[in-house]
Amino acid sequence: MTYKVFLVEDEIITREGIRDNVDWGAAGFEFCGEAADGEIALPLIEETQPDVLITDIKMPFMDGLQLSKIVREHMPWIKIIILSGHDEFNYAQSAVKLGVTDYLLKPISAQDLRTVLKKLTTTLDREKQQREKLKTLETRVEDSLTLA
Repeated sequence: MTYKVFLVEDEIITREGIRDNVDWGAAGFEFCGEAADGEIALPLIEETQPDVLITDIKMPFMDGLQLSKIVREHMPWIKIIILSGHDEFNYAQSAVKLGVTDYLLKPISAQDLRTVLKKLTTTLDREKQQREKLKTLETRVEDSLTLA
């Protein structure tokens, strides 16, 4: 199964480095889009419906925490990975309260990100299997009610 990932990062060198140096396909992902800040990203995220959002925490216009809050409210199935150059407890605490999947400190290596994505693929696969089982059960219940 291939999952979609969207990247939000205001530092162009970091954004391009992540985009170009991770073998997304080998990690089980399709890179579906990128943006320089949360304000630009939000409509693109709504359009592309990624499975995973990777976002910087400090950006102009709409930061990663604001973006994560909106995504969590409107698209709760999206897994969120926060990237931060700040090793401050308040940022991490806010991210945890929003239910982010992971919080990574910059600079981040492609290997570190691959490790997180591999772990995330396992979670996404498990959730997909659970949804499929639930759908099968719902179909069986509907079929049995139709027969009754």
